[in-house]
This record gives sequence, C-alpha cells and structure tokens, in this order.
Amino acid sequence: MSENTVTSADGTTIAYSVAGEGDLLILIDGATASRATTPEDAEIAALLADGFRVVGYDRRGRGGSGDTAPYAVEREIEDLAALIAATGDGRPVTLFGWSSGALLALHAAQAGVPVARLALFEPPVVVDDARPPLPADYVEQLDAAVAEGRRGDAVELFMTAAAGLPPEMVAGMRHAEFWGGLEAIAPTIAYDGRIVGDTMSGRPLRANLWDRVEVPVLVLHGVDTWPHLAGGSRAVAEHLRTATLEAVPGENHSATAETLAPVLRRFMDGD
Repeated sequence: MSENTVTSADGTTIAYSVAGEGDLLILIDGATASRATTPEDAEIAALLADGFRVVGYDRRGRGGSGDTAPYAVEREIEDLAALIAATGDGRPVTLFGWSSGALLALHAAQAGVPVARLALFEPPVVVDDARPPLPADYVEQLDAAVAEGRRGDAVELFMTAAAGLPPEMVAGMRHAEFWGGLEAIAPTIAYDGRIVGDTMSGRPLRANLWDRVEVPVLVLHGVDTWPHLAGGSRAVAEHLRTATLEAVPGENHSATAETLAPVLRRFMDGD
C-alpha cells in the first residue's frame, strides 16, 4: 500500500494509504481507532485490491493525520471529500464505516458528498431500552475531562457509557499497556460523540436525519454480536429507504476481513 497525505478544506493534513485499482472504496474507522490499531483495514484492502482501489486513512487527530480546532462534524465530512478528490477518478465511490464511522458515512452522504454506495458495520444506534442510552451530557463530560487533563477519565467514560463495558473491567484496563495510546487520542472521542449525536438516546431515529440518502446502503452486523448492536443495525436499515440488512459471521462488535471482503465485493459489484 502506498502512503500519502491530502490537505482538507481547513488546512488539516490527512494521512492515507492506497491499494489496488478500480472503483473506489474508503474505509472509515470508529471511535479511538486508526490504521495502526485496525489491522482489518489493511487486510480488507489486500483482499480487494485485485478489483478495487481501497483507501484507508487516519481520521483527524489520530495516527499520521493532523487536527485543527475548533472541531465540527462538517470538518470530517470535508476530509472525506478531500480523500475522494485526491484518490478517485470519477468512478463510483463506496464508503465503508465501522461503528461510529458508519454514522460519519451516512452524514457525508446526507451532506452531498458524491458517493455511490454505503456499507455500514454495526452503527452504534440505540432506539429502545435494550441498553442504557448515552448520557444527555456525554460530549460535555468528555470535553471537560480532556480540558482538565483527565484523559484517562474521558477514555473510561467512553468505555463504560458508550461501549457498555462494566466499570470494574475498565478499571483494570487502566493499568494495561494499551491504555496510554487511548489517552493520547482521548480528545477525538468527543468527535465521535458529536457524530453519534442523539442516535443513542433510546428514542426512534429522527425522520429527517438521513432523508437525502438515496444510494444503496448495506447494513451489516455480526451473527453473534451483542443484541443491542444487532437491534441498532436493524433500526438503521428500517429507517433508510434504500437499505438492506445482512448478518455476517462475527461477535462482540467485530468481524474478520475474510468475512467482510467478499460481502463488500458482492455489494460493490451490484450483486
């Protein structure tokens, strides 16, 4: 895969890698993730590079990408537009989003970014009482923790309130080797909180949330994933006029590249 950078509309440098040639597929990571922590991205690219141009990138504030204050979801939509302009050749563009990256893909399509298809893996949506909703002041709590230098508390809030892990499990994680890496990108956790917005409120999705999304959408969830994630995927698929829901092998908010690559290939080929 070749390593490259592109400058987004606000001057922020976005780092990305490219493999293969053909119709464009851009992989969008979820909260806390980057190319370095999501090996599945490179594995998907390797499996699809024989027929597609696959782009993986570091979302702003992570990995090799820069960051520019103040943050707004629109800046990340501009990042995607810049990536498409830099790597596309006018051929159809598919966005594949993991978790909250799936919601970013939807927001980009809603905003008019030129895409032909969306593939979404387990978008974090809570429309019922299957699990506790996000606190109404979730983003404000994250911003305060980071501003006060309590990055570990911001990570813990994400792990418990958003990811739904037990507090005692997260307390043990704070001593793990990987915790320092999570603290380093803690300011970006609130970015995903803004992308999620009210989609984890426990209330039905707003009617006009993605009402301009007219392209084909494939919503995926693991067969053995947590029930609320399967339910959230189903809610998104039912909300979108052009969506199809599919369960694939996987559990606990994950699936392998070997599972996802053929599904994405079939979707992009229009089968």
